[in-house]
Amino acid sequence: MNNYLVKNARIVNRGITSLGYVLVRGGVIRAVGKGEPVEEAGVVEVIDAGGKYLIPGVIDDQVHFREPGLTHKAEIATESRAAVAGGITSFMEMPNTIPQATSIEELENKYERAAEVSLANYSFYLGATNDNIEEIRNLDPSRNCGVKVFMGSSTGNMLVDKRESLERIFAESPTLIATHCEDEATIRKNTEEQRQIYDEEIPVNLHPVIRSEEACYLSSSLAVELARKHQSRLHVLHISTARELELFTHGTDFDKKRITAEVCVHHLWFTDADYESKGTLIKWNPAIKTKHDRDSLIAALLNDKLDVVATDHAPHTIEEKQSKYFKSPSGGPMVQHALVAMLELVRRNKITIEKVVEKMCHAPARLFGIKERGFLEPGCKADMVLLDSDREWQVANNNILYKCGWSPFTGETFHSAVTHTWVNGKLVYKEGMFNEMIRGERMEFEGRN
Repeated sequence: MNNYLVKNARIVNRGITSLGYVLVRGGVIRAVGKGEPVEEAGVVEVIDAGGKYLIPGVIDDQVHFREPGLTHKAEIATESRAAVAGGITSFMEMPNTIPQATSIEELENKYERAAEVSLANYSFYLGATNDNIEEIRNLDPSRNCGVKVFMGSSTGNMLVDKRESLERIFAESPTLIATHCEDEATIRKNTEEQRQIYDEEIPVNLHPVIRSEEACYLSSSLAVELARKHQSRLHVLHISTARELELFTHGTDFDKKRITAEVCVHHLWFTDADYESKGTLIKWNPAIKTKHDRDSLIAALLNDKLDVVATDHAPHTIEEKQSKYFKSPSGGPMVQHALVAMLELVRRNKITIEKVVEKMCHAPARLFGIKERGFLEPGCKADMVLLDSDREWQVANNNILYKCGWSPFTGETFHSAVTHTWVNGKLVYKEGMFNEMIRGERMEFEGRN
């Protein structure tokens, strides 16, 4: 049954929080109102929220679920399970798997697998290479979230480093272009400088020196230059520096704002001071940088220069992560804890819950043109999350759901918890228990170009 009446909830939608109810029938939101609900005919399961927050399901526009080919780290089944427990009801997954999703055939193989095992809704990026422009041209923008371009090396070795190839991608892509921006030449130069000093024993706190502000800015500014030249729809992923913010404009009108930017939870939470205690567990690309950078990123969320908060969920085994600098891969698991970490920033008065919902739910839906998701409104798919904002708990090995079994937040105390998650009106998660029979849906998109 996917007919529910959630009443006595603090509903957060479009910048307003109000006490009321949401009626779901057939997996779709049929009514939203203030106060007590009018009696409804027919069978529904009534859930009294008891004043808890009810928000739209989080839409995560950047995850690495490692399937196919890297399933010793993660799988679509395991990570979608962790995602719904963390309030994420829809995800967009990256192409640097084995084989890489650089053809439409490989892309469709991933959709078929997700349909079999994913508890959350899903979409997958087509990966760009120096020579797959025909695949990019043939991508259906109504059925796929976008094209991913690694404008700098990352896991999977999918660097697009030829100017001619970049020009063609930005000129001819029929859909949004999402970029990882770090300048490879700058990174190589910085790496060799540190090798001269430390040989192979480079300390991890030099990661932001090697993958520096300059490396980020050079690449991000090139992406923006190309997008302006070709009138592309560009989305720059995981902005990590204050300097890059000058490349973007204020605003939330995504019909006019064709160049947008994302920030990840870890760049809003950690600083370079945390390398001392966390070590390689917080080694990400782009690197965690300074307190000034972190605070500037938070400010840019509030003034709408930054458009989306995402996770860049990228799990590795703990054995891999505990290796020395050059052998320790970049990335870490995040989907289970991203929303509660943002709610902790709400508790610290860094941001409001209404802004969190805007940047994690509304903006991804609007920016990508996702059909019928991202809002608590009649006609929308009932992707919903019930939150207890007064429940203290600690991240520990026995409550981590990632296949890799660890979290950069281990030992952290949070004061909010996800109690219920609905995907397409079906209650997939409730107080630590899962309905493993539920499957998400392939997201659909309205053309934005």
